[in-house]
Amino acid sequence: MLKSVLIANRGEIARRIIRTAKRLGIRTVAVYSDADAHALHVREADEAVHIGASPAKESYLRGEKIIAAAKQTGAEAIHPGYGFLSENADFAQAVIDAGLIWIGPRPDSIRAMGLKDAAKKLMAEAGVPTTPGYLGEDQSEERLQKEADGIGYPVLIKAVAGGGGKGMRKVEKKGDFKAALQSAKREAAAAFGDDRVLLETYVQRPRHIEVQVFGDTHGNVVHLFERDCSLQRRHQKVIEEAPAPGMDEATRKAVTDAAVLAAKAVNYVGAGTIEFIADASEGLRGDRIWFMEMNTRLQVEHPVTEEITGQDLVEWQLRVASGEKLPLKQEELKINGWAMEARLYAENPDAGFLPSTGTLEWMYYPWLYDDEPKVRTDSAVEEGDAITPYYDPMIAKLIVHAKSRAAAVEQLRDACAEMQIAPVKTNAGFLARCLSTAEFIEGGIDTQFLAKHGDSISRRPEPSDKEKTAAAVHFISVSKKRPGVKRARPSAEEAASPWGRLEGFRLNASPSSSVRLIFDGKDFTISPGVSVDRRSSPLASGAVIVFHRGEAYEFTLDTGERSADEATAGDGAILSPMPGKIVSVAAKAGAKLKKGDPILVLEAMKMEHTLTAPFDGKLTELNAKAGAQVSEGVLLAKLEKE
Repeated sequence: MLKSVLIANRGEIARRIIRTAKRLGIRTVAVYSDADAHALHVREADEAVHIGASPAKESYLRGEKIIAAAKQTGAEAIHPGYGFLSENADFAQAVIDAGLIWIGPRPDSIRAMGLKDAAKKLMAEAGVPTTPGYLGEDQSEERLQKEADGIGYPVLIKAVAGGGGKGMRKVEKKGDFKAALQSAKREAAAAFGDDRVLLETYVQRPRHIEVQVFGDTHGNVVHLFERDCSLQRRHQKVIEEAPAPGMDEATRKAVTDAAVLAAKAVNYVGAGTIEFIADASEGLRGDRIWFMEMNTRLQVEHPVTEEITGQDLVEWQLRVASGEKLPLKQEELKINGWAMEARLYAENPDAGFLPSTGTLEWMYYPWLYDDEPKVRTDSAVEEGDAITPYYDPMIAKLIVHAKSRAAAVEQLRDACAEMQIAPVKTNAGFLARCLSTAEFIEGGIDTQFLAKHGDSISRRPEPSDKEKTAAAVHFISVSKKRPGVKRARPSAEEAASPWGRLEGFRLNASPSSSVRLIFDGKDFTISPGVSVDRRSSPLASGAVIVFHRGEAYEFTLDTGERSADEATAGDGAILSPMPGKIVSVAAKAGAKLKKGDPILVLEAMKMEHTLTAPFDGKLTELNAKAGAQVSEGVLLAKLEKE
């Protein structure tokens, strides 16, 4: 067994690896950037090395610094986690050339699966079923148009070097193909430096099914069953589960046999995932599931596989890297119950899922105080930590395991609804609503689920009278219970303010006082009657947050004044939500826009974010230029109502 390992990653996956390594008696070395100097993974490792500035390209993507850190600390091996350098064949080779152990597949295997077209050809040659389409070298518009016509519409254009939905376009009819092709090629060139594309038949009711595979250096390969990752937004997974709903044993055997065949075709070692696209228009069938791509690393959603199999996949990785055989044979692996995972992100669904940065002033997971927590919480932050603009804005992965799918859905829904985080905005309420829909509960999901439901799921409900009352009760009770403060007789002006008119207030009875509050830029007066079952938390800003079903409603006391943020909230000022790079500008100064029309695209936190018109109006000011770097809070544009 290895004696020491350096983890070339950060966040929850670094903590996850440290947890298993410590259980096995393996010394751990963390690496960190400026932004992560006090991060949990740094504090929990046996040793930590600073490798650079906050941007990933100056720290976590600097392979030579990571290898130097391993040499400096005497680490035997490097575990790349996922993301960053985990699927970089050149880095894997550099680790091996430096005399270190690479905890992952051989560099040749990574290269073989790195390009979609080459991987698809390799799989077809190995007998793995692949989606009908065109993988040819001829990339002329004429040839691609001819092939698309032959495949039949709708057809899918995909970037050869693609990922995350970049360079992907669905084309409904022949006349739209040329424009869609040009757009896909531009996006692919900008994202990957490679504008080549492949064509595939468009699956009408797609399900995203993936199979966990594992290989060792002794020629053994097994699968650990399938996961369903169909619930996606912009090709990014939101909720994953194992096993897949509606998967019968015959179909399971077909897809898992294909996955093992795929892994053996590239002499695979370590943890990997074979991803398939399934046409579920007639349910899951073995002859309607096709190879899509392979992820040559551990996946974000690996915990659901761990929960149904009772295996620690990081331990498997460490044992395989130590030269051991796989811990179990195929016939010894069994499915036990059902598992689900939700990705809790610092993002604002009401603002197009823009990432939300700032300090986690309030962070409360009710189940962590149970003797036997019902939710596995893989996280890298705690109360008081900051969500920065430099990395993926994941706060935690919430994982549940139950005897049945219905029980797992209920547990995960309740966990998302019970989350309390502020003032950083999260998708907890959005997740709870997804898990509450009849369609999801019945297992009738596909990759179009969120697009079909739209605002009914993504937009949070307005606060009810109960939330407003809870906020009012908080402000009144705080004003009446200021410890150590002696109040002088109020002046006439004070007596007319909300603070001066609190006489007669009693919890659980009708008070004679009323309070004027502000929510989302709108003010209202409320006279609380009885106390309500809502938790609330004060913030350093003086606001109070009321929590309900995963949502955090922020109220402030109306003092007659307005902060700078409140003053601009409804006046059409388009501010940069975080530091980033302007990718493109879609509107021109003086243009008349409709609510929701795109104004510009900002790239930050590894994703593109479209800033849109908040209402119908005229674009009177535009301070954005493609390619420019902008700071948080900068005025990019201004819209005036007409």
